[in-house]
Amino acid sequence: MAIRNVRIMGDEVLTKRCKEVTIMTPRIKTLIDDMIDTMYEANGVGLAACQVGVLKRIVVIDTTGDELYVLINPEIVATDGEQEGYEGCLSVPDKSGWVKRPNYVKVKALDENLKPFELEGEGLLARAILHECEHLDGHLYVEHVNGGVNGLVNNDQLREEEDE
Repeated sequence: MAIRNVRIMGDEVLTKRCKEVTIMTPRIKTLIDDMIDTMYEANGVGLAACQVGVLKRIVVIDTTGDELYVLINPEIVATDGEQEGYEGCLSVPDKSGWVKRPNYVKVKALDENLKPFELEGEGLLARAILHECEHLDGHLYVEHVNGGVNGLVNNDQLREEEDE
């Protein structure tokens, strides 16, 4: 496993729509393992494959530090409610912005064995799922920021806020 370079805003790969995964290959398994290592190394709560330069519909998410999700070809099927809070992004380093998102999300996806499953999340997990799924369609959170992008968000603080 390896730590991959995270692509930064301005890199054209972040503006492209990712392609669906149709078969699991050793290369894709390695990509997923590398994405997990890269996300944890950077103290992120999520990472999309395009953020490491691979245009595949794969995201990894862990908002608690001990509950990892791998979502392949995720599709948002329901949202509800509203939440507002600071978001950051590994592809927009040292910046954060105030974003309004649904408080609840339900997503259909495939796991690492390409078996279908559904995941429901609220709060920070919902925010992370929505944020990462937007990456797969070539969008960044800065498109949703209210009041402009400013100083650094700390993901440990986001996790603590979620626990309160």
